[in-house]
Amino acid sequence: MEKYTEKGDGNRFLVENYAMKRLRRLIPNTVFVAIIALAIVGCAGTPPHTPLEPGATNSAQDNAVFATGYGAISRKYIDPVRIADIAINGLDGFAAIDPALRIERVAGRIVMKLDGAAIAEAPAPEADNAQDWAKLTTAFSLQARRHSLLMHKASAEKVYEAVFDGVLSDLDIFSRYAGAEEAKMNRARRDGFGGIGIRFRIKKGKAVVTEVMPETPAAETGLKIADQITHVDGEPLSKPKVRQVVKRLRGPTQSTVKVRVYRPSADHSLDMTLERRHIISPTVRASRHGDILKLRISGFNQATARTMAAALERANDEAKTLGRLKGIVLDLRGNPGGLLKQSVKLADLVLTHGLIISTRGRHPDSPHYYEAGGRDITDGLPIAVLVDGKSASASEIVAAALQDRDRAVLIGTSSFGKGSVQTVIRLPNDGEITLTWSRFVAPSGYILHGLGVRPGICTSGSPADIDTLVQSALARHLAARKTYASWRIPGARESADRKLLRDTCPPQRHKTDLEFKIAKHVLGDRQLYTQALDLSSATHQARH
Repeated sequence: MEKYTEKGDGNRFLVENYAMKRLRRLIPNTVFVAIIALAIVGCAGTPPHTPLEPGATNSAQDNAVFATGYGAISRKYIDPVRIADIAINGLDGFAAIDPALRIERVAGRIVMKLDGAAIAEAPAPEADNAQDWAKLTTAFSLQARRHSLLMHKASAEKVYEAVFDGVLSDLDIFSRYAGAEEAKMNRARRDGFGGIGIRFRIKKGKAVVTEVMPETPAAETGLKIADQITHVDGEPLSKPKVRQVVKRLRGPTQSTVKVRVYRPSADHSLDMTLERRHIISPTVRASRHGDILKLRISGFNQATARTMAAALERANDEAKTLGRLKGIVLDLRGNPGGLLKQSVKLADLVLTHGLIISTRGRHPDSPHYYEAGGRDITDGLPIAVLVDGKSASASEIVAAALQDRDRAVLIGTSSFGKGSVQTVIRLPNDGEITLTWSRFVAPSGYILHGLGVRPGICTSGSPADIDTLVQSALARHLAARKTYASWRIPGARESADRKLLRDTCPPQRHKTDLEFKIAKHVLGDRQLYTQALDLSSATHQARH
């Protein structure tokens, strides 16, 4: 690689003809553009050759996006971080687009290199100055676009993603960046969206309805499961993709969408006009099994607690004709969590007083104490909660609260152990950063993160004999109490200690009906239920 330097107006310029050679390998001679790279950011003068002009960029927006992100992370992340460190990681993220790009810190200066040769250089800003680090990131992004064909071709969103993936890489696995489109989908899952109220899948190149939500435009208009959506607003769905169909079906509430469906059962097509409404995807499915009510909770969005309350009220009304319930099963297996406040509201439906959960973090707004303050709308019915190794976050809040308050028997395997709270930072590009800012503390005082919740009746290994499994768990009550005493020790734990505790009931993913059968068995016998409840009793631990 050849280099030469020349001076002009007292400023030193570094010009590399290696960029020309590199691009000659990447693009045909007929469209070859010679590139001579300017190395010093912000210096005066004009380089002797015109560099590749970057694609459409918006430096003001870039700067605002980076400044907002850097500043929020430094203020809110659960552990202290320096803006200088995360910004350098962000600049390193350019390599995700072009692996030949490298960032170095040399004697108080930041240098960006392409294929080992410097193409940009600037003094390092003060360690905690978000605005200046954002300006540097924007300037280096522009220079990288001038000299790297891969960066030149990358969209602004691709650059944001590369930078923030780099920024968050050294934090924790639950802190992440979502671009504008993904963030829009995330907000729809949390808060609802303007839509028609269906779920569908792409099967053999067709958009096939798999669920019609009750009391939605789709249900009222007569859409049915197995209908195939062939046209939206007169445009055919040719080789449809899920996101493409979702984007066309959703829109502002009270707007209309025209849909043509083919109904295989009748062998004809139907044209329908639907008015979009605010749709919140259902997360609670209720089913009655004799004298046991099962509530399958798949996640926690804005409607979860309200939907569960309605299901319980409906079951209470049905008791007049179907008979009184003996118990309730909350199935949280595979539930990845969701909105913190919804888990608190759900637990509050069956708790009358006391602490549900508390959170601790570095930011002054992160500590919270959530207390039960309502009535138990089940009137004290016995409750069993099913958990497994994929039950996480908000589902663990419910499980820990009901267990620590001696309100439910937990059945299954140790839960995932995601005991952290994420706050969502909306960025000027409409993307968002989901950032860990506090930890959950169970009512009995232990930190959930990395540990999870341990069920009283453990099904790890899935033995087939239900009665033997339950009786074996009850027979080991002294060992169980000792385990729970260790589990509930307040404060942070070493990973080795957490592993030893979790190994007493290893986390597993369970999809069978074993846990539900055990729950029915336990709830059907009040004495057995009381014994099972005592296995993990926090009040028993306090008395002894």
